Amino acid sequence: MEKMDKEIEVSCVLPCLNEEETIGSCIKKIQEVFEKEKITGEIIVVDNGSVDKSREIAEREGATVISEAHKGYGAAYLRGLRELKGKHIIMGDADDTYNFYDIPKFLKPLREGYDLVMGSRFKGKITKGAMSWSHRYIGNPVLSGICRLFFHTKLSDIHCGMRALSHQAYKKMKLKTLGMEFATEMVVSALINNLKIFEVPIDYHPRKGESKLKPLYDAWRHTRFMLLYCPAWLYFVPGILGFSAGMILLLFLAGGPVYFLGRPWDLHLMAFASVMSILSYQVMNLGIYAHTFALKQEFLKYDNITLFFQRHFNLEKGLAFGGAIFLIGFVILLSIFVDWFSHSFGALYRIREAILAMTLLVIGLETIFSSFFISLLFLEKEIRS
Repeated sequence: MEKMDKEIEVSCVLPCLNEEETIGSCIKKIQEVFEKEKITGEIIVVDNGSVDKSREIAEREGATVISEAHKGYGAAYLRGLRELKGKHIIMGDADDTYNFYDIPKFLKPLREGYDLVMGSRFKGKITKGAMSWSHRYIGNPVLSGICRLFFHTKLSDIHCGMRALSHQAYKKMKLKTLGMEFATEMVVSALINNLKIFEVPIDYHPRKGESKLKPLYDAWRHTRFMLLYCPAWLYFVPGILGFSAGMILLLFLAGGPVYFLGRPWDLHLMAFASVMSILSYQVMNLGIYAHTFALKQEFLKYDNITLFFQRHFNLEKGLAFGGAIFLIGFVILLSIFVDWFSHSFGALYRIREAILAMTLLVIGLETIFSSFFISLLFLEKEIRS
């Protein structure tokens, strides 16, 4: 919505799926806050296919109820976010696990200029029975830790269901996901767009009714999303580690067998190192493709490393580098052939050199063809700009 209603300051959006036990209480708390704080606001309940009396109760309590046929946490929120009219947005679950009397805690930072305000259950109080042991000590801390590692943030609870943001921040985020990973997408998008984030401690209470979470499946969806938005950890870290280890082993064994732990390590390990080097190098190339594509689609923002690479890389340099690697491998193979020829094509035992040469040939060719493809991706970006 490009034009907002100036009279509405706060829009509260509540996704709802069979929450007849709690939806009324949530709406009443929000209305009390609006009245006490003299806030001009609206309450939007997004019915995501309820088969109980949730819709009727929400309408009776004065909320605006809209329907979203596509099932999913993100789908419900995206529908509600498209319909709202307020300058500030409050998001919270309709299961009464979050205390909507905390709304002023979220509004204060927004009014001071913050773009996204996250609740933190771990900095507040998690009441008995509100969160399972596995979610409290494994699931949420691990996923939040991955987010801190990948995206350099200090947020303690990226999956807290109560959060607030400005309407301008929402438009910058360009949110798309339809499932539970929507919660992660919002945080990641805010970090990528350099939005100002503030975290407030809140209390978390036991829910009433059936939980919609699918722990392992939802955890994987959150992890998958973070990996897709962080090519460095998905591609470059394993690629660089694998390539470095493979090439070190390969070069080390090229001079002959190595004795370790009382036994010789020879051709079998060298063949393994060759395959690991080639595979890891391909993973690194895939990382460059994925990162470039994500930049073109505006999923990611340009960083210093990418800008440095774009300034210093061109097709000719890539071809020269790949050609040099290929030439080294070719020269080694040529020397093997000359040796074989000089012995009248008789018996020959230069397997070590052959493995090294073939590895370099493959990596050289990969570099040459990857340089063409990467240049094409950058060229398309330059034409569009």
